[in-house]
Amino acid sequence: MSASTPLSSANSPLSPASAARSRVVLVTGGARRIGRGVALEFARQGWDVAVHYGGSAREALETVAEIEALGRRAAALHADLGIEAEVARLVPACVEAFGALNCVVNCASRFDEDTATDFGYAKLLEMTAINVAAPLTLARLLHEITPESAADDDTQRGVVINVLDQKLYNMNPDYLSYTLTKAALENATVALAQALGPKLRVVGLAPGLTLISAGQTPESFAAAHRVTPLKRASTVRDVAEAACFLANAHGMTGTTLVVDGGQHLVPSPRDVMYLFGAPKL
Repeated sequence: MSASTPLSSANSPLSPASAARSRVVLVTGGARRIGRGVALEFARQGWDVAVHYGGSAREALETVAEIEALGRRAAALHADLGIEAEVARLVPACVEAFGALNCVVNCASRFDEDTATDFGYAKLLEMTAINVAAPLTLARLLHEITPESAADDDTQRGVVINVLDQKLYNMNPDYLSYTLTKAALENATVALAQALGPKLRVVGLAPGLTLISAGQTPESFAAAHRVTPLKRASTVRDVAEAACFLANAHGMTGTTLVVDGGQHLVPSPRDVMYLFGAPKL
């Protein structure tokens, strides 16, 4: 289904005046995992939410239903983030569904295994399209629709939140292409903050170990949490609340908030996916 056709319309019990005053956020990858938590937290804090999804239509509709149950408007929007034309339709689709767009949370990302010994062009280019080019495109489009008056008005100024990774501050050689794309997005966060201000703020959010991934055992996941300074890394709620904080932090741009329980302070020769008895490459 095209991004220009919401799976669920943004029908709302809000009055027309309330709808006009409401703020709207687009969360990429908002149907599942961390993105879903971010979408729901924005709704709890009074935002209307566009839930982007790639291959998770059922989960997207479930998330939309949960947001609507919280009394906010919601719509599920499909796009393949690896295809520029589909990404370009997301912002107009949000405006069509809600009448506005104030914030984009670039949460979706491609996360595949590779190292310097099995690196290849194809994987890096595919991940670059999704993890870097799509966020840049959405930032540009949000800037285009944000009124010039936002340059002098914090209440109108748009915000882009790029979800990064704590491993940028605690490097290891695993997931090489993924890491390179996140490093590029971190640098893009600074460049975009310079280029798109004052109409937009652009900030980064770097979680740590948050949810169990494929190949990881519950035991290795728990053990990795315990070695952080706080004896716990990040939770979905931590990341979601941090995203909402950044959306309202009017004095922040071009910087990254690390929310990981201090995981980046603990040197690790391998990615946590391969520690504490988890399978290794």
